[in-house]
Amino acid sequence: MRDALKKLLIERSVSRGDFVLASGRRSDYYVDCRRTTFHPKGAWLIGRLMEAEIHNALIRPHQPIHAIGGLTLGADPVALAIAIASHEMDRPEHPPLRAFTVRKEAKVHGRGNRIEGSFEPGDRVLVIEDVVTTGSSALSAVTALREAGAVIAGVMALVDRNEGGREAIEAAGLSLNALFRIGELL
Repeated sequence: MRDALKKLLIERSVSRGDFVLASGRRSDYYVDCRRTTFHPKGAWLIGRLMEAEIHNALIRPHQPIHAIGGLTLGADPVALAIAIASHEMDRPEHPPLRAFTVRKEAKVHGRGNRIEGSFEPGDRVLVIEDVVTTGSSALSAVTALREAGAVIAGVMALVDRNEGGREAIEAAGLSLNALFRIGELL
């Protein structure tokens, strides 16, 4: 399964050229995981692989993870794929993971929420990212979630670009677990 997802990411999500990243840095490659995360096979593979990683490496008996999500839009399909996979696994010792999304800023209408979906204050959450570059998106989500009463279990990404994001996340006292490092995809 991991090899199939790696192949799909390379085919669909990695582009060569001259790109300006969200951080403002220039790069000779771009990783657009949405081309894989919104693909049916990609979502299916991501859900199963990342759910297994969460279950095997991150869930502790007395420290369950209740919900997963991150800053919209990159984290949204990843979190939902994992939540669906966790429901399908039907592990009695761990209830399915709920999914949520974090807006870049609170809505000005309706309930005015910044966090939408299946999140409750007091939840122990795992922040999800599609690609980590500087770590700023993950840390923005962490700040919003802490303000809303979440306990942060860590950060999990589909791809780590190895450009300082891991160090920034670790400097904030959190761990980063990535399914792939960029060297595996280039």
